Amino acid sequence: MCGITGTVYFNKERKVKPETLKKMADTIRHRGPDDEGYYIDNNVGLAFRRLSIIDLHTGHQPLSNHNDTIHIIFNGEIYNYQEQRERLKQKGYVFKTTTDTEVILHLYEEHGVDCLQYLRGMFGFAIWDKNKQQLFCARDRFGIKPFYYYTDNNKFAFGSEIKSILKEDDIDKTLSADALNSYFAFGYITSDLSIYKKINKLKPAHYLLLSFKDKTDIQIKRYWNIDFEPDYSKSETQWIEEINDTFSETVKLHMIADVPLGAFLSGGIDSSAVVATMTKHSDRPIETFSIGFKEEKYNELKYAREIAKKYNCKHREQIVEPESINLLPKLVSAYDEPFADSSAIPTYYVSKFAREYVTVVLSGDGGDELFAGYSIYPYLQKIYKNHLTPPLFNKLIWRNLNKVIPSKVRGKNLTYFLSQNRDFLGAHLCIWPMDERKKLIPTHGTFHFSESPEIYKEQLLSKRDKNDFMANHLYLDMETYMVDDILTKVDRASMINSLEVRVPILDHKFAELSFRIPTNLKLKGKEKKYILRQALKTAVPENILNRPKSGFGVPLSVWFKDELKEYVNDTLFSGKPLLANHLNLNYIKKLLHTNVPSRDKFTARTWSLLWFEEWLKQQQ
Repeated sequence: MCGITGTVYFNKERKVKPETLKKMADTIRHRGPDDEGYYIDNNVGLAFRRLSIIDLHTGHQPLSNHNDTIHIIFNGEIYNYQEQRERLKQKGYVFKTTTDTEVILHLYEEHGVDCLQYLRGMFGFAIWDKNKQQLFCARDRFGIKPFYYYTDNNKFAFGSEIKSILKEDDIDKTLSADALNSYFAFGYITSDLSIYKKINKLKPAHYLLLSFKDKTDIQIKRYWNIDFEPDYSKSETQWIEEINDTFSETVKLHMIADVPLGAFLSGGIDSSAVVATMTKHSDRPIETFSIGFKEEKYNELKYAREIAKKYNCKHREQIVEPESINLLPKLVSAYDEPFADSSAIPTYYVSKFAREYVTVVLSGDGGDELFAGYSIYPYLQKIYKNHLTPPLFNKLIWRNLNKVIPSKVRGKNLTYFLSQNRDFLGAHLCIWPMDERKKLIPTHGTFHFSESPEIYKEQLLSKRDKNDFMANHLYLDMETYMVDDILTKVDRASMINSLEVRVPILDHKFAELSFRIPTNLKLKGKEKKYILRQALKTAVPENILNRPKSGFGVPLSVWFKDELKEYVNDTLFSGKPLLANHLNLNYIKKLLHTNVPSRDKFTARTWSLLWFEEWLKQQQ
């Protein structure tokens, strides 16, 4: 795992400064503390930081082809590189290293941009083709690895993290109103946006071509998509066999490393499945790592211990205390932009903890999106199927709908909303609903929103199969919540600790298998992950398979009420916080004080404000 960054000036007479390129690389040293490398060709500069995982001695980057006309910097892992290496050798390619990086390089020589079709793994890379005067950049299918880029009239700059781009000269740091709107809606910034108007994310499964042989031209294209093509001809038994066989193969591939390797173990279904499968392919106990809390409601350690004991793992665990709020400045610095998922705290700690013993871990992320594991799915499905009207809602459904439906359509407009917009219910899962955000974020001058983030999600849903409501919502979460929240959280929290996290459930071959499974076998009535649970019956204890999902929650609601109550008041309401320059502080005070009884909503909103305030401090 590594960090990449670089710059291309559109004026070919303008040379990249070595000292600027080094500053860009130094900001992401945590992504690669083992080595650094640079390539400058007048107006083109590439920089690299390395975390050594495979081929510890000959994996230096940037790496060039035999005649130094093509240069690559690469962040990630290609799990089928050995297979592709043999195929390329048969075609006459000569290798000077044993790295997966060189495999990508020669695949590009052989296939051009279509090389992406041959890659199985997680990646963000840039290839400079000197003869074509072209920069080719790409990001993996699910966006496990990040790739940001900046462009103006004079230059194109890119990096694994925003902070590296900001070290380039004359970067426009104007805030994006749409990104801020997205942040307060969902707690993360979605689409291709970043908090800075001129900096964008390359979306998952996309590549970018920057060419200026004759004129400067930037093209962005999608090279892969999620296609739900249910196969109703197979029995449950056949699906179970395919799931187990394919998952076993992908976990085995994800265990390739020349450094110590372990696994995150939460005690949930997905991480338990990963650990159980790892033991099949290892001749020694798996190193496992868990985080817990003293608050019993949030503590899953007993389940993790049960799995660790069953598979004779070398298990370690750690308790997170309320003092962890002191971590906030470091987290804000690591993420570069507002990010309101409080589970970044335990993710950071479990990554830091694991890094003391291993360099690589496998995680269970992706299972909820591929197999319908989130608690909200049964409720959305029930509403969609039954055209429910207000008198029929029980308290439990109302409590979940509070997160789903904007307040402006509740009450007398609710029946109309449900009958006309049932397809788009999942697009309205918000921390701050739209009508409240309009009061929260005053628009003035050039600071205005182009469209609501809910509309962006509705557009994603409208492109899908109108006959499969649940498949559409799985797609929505893969395209937004999974990449912009879950995978972003894990990448930054792990890489700030120089730990590589691999995600075998999101191997695209395994994912494509899951896309062929009918959704009625994923969400069967109220039973989430039905077919996956059936596949894991012999590997995971029944009490773990059938226990309610709890997620990687943090007891912030308890902490904010007790130990951290003074911290919240001092940060947000004493004096004039910096967020008052961007948000309506009087509205915040009124809303938070009236929402105290709604603990979950109060907690999510408070955390989003605390993070934003700290982020603003770090911009000074």
